Amino acid sequence: MNPFRLPILLLVLLPGLVAAAAPSVVCHTTYGGETHAHRVRSVASPYGVGSEPIGSHFLFRVVFEGQPRELAAVKIYTYADLDHGPTLIHQSTHPLPLANRGAYGFTGLQRVYEPRRDSELEYWCEVAQGGRK
Repeated sequence: MNPFRLPILLLVLLPGLVAAAAPSVVCHTTYGGETHAHRVRSVASPYGVGSEPIGSHFLFRVVFEGQPRELAAVKIYTYADLDHGPTLIHQSTHPLPLANRGAYGFTGLQRVYEPRRDSELEYWCEVAQGGRK
């Protein structure tokens, strides 16, 4: 093999290998007896991260910002999906580095109540490394 090809090959493959090993977050939501897992990867900007509908009453949004280091955090937003538009009813911030602390990851088990329809959403989030929990 050409001695110059190996360093070039490493430069091409290294970013993909680092990205594959980068941590991700998995949030588990339970509403109306249904549980779903939401995998979240680090983003460069929070502005492109949308929310996911949970049932017909909630919107769930998780923003994982890895950089800049002094602002690195996972931010979790829950909105009530009301007739006049989404209304923020719960927000939490978890600075990096994250560490799972027991059965319910780094957030603990959280319960969010929708004020008008008396609905409840449960969630908890954990760190997943390299594509595995």
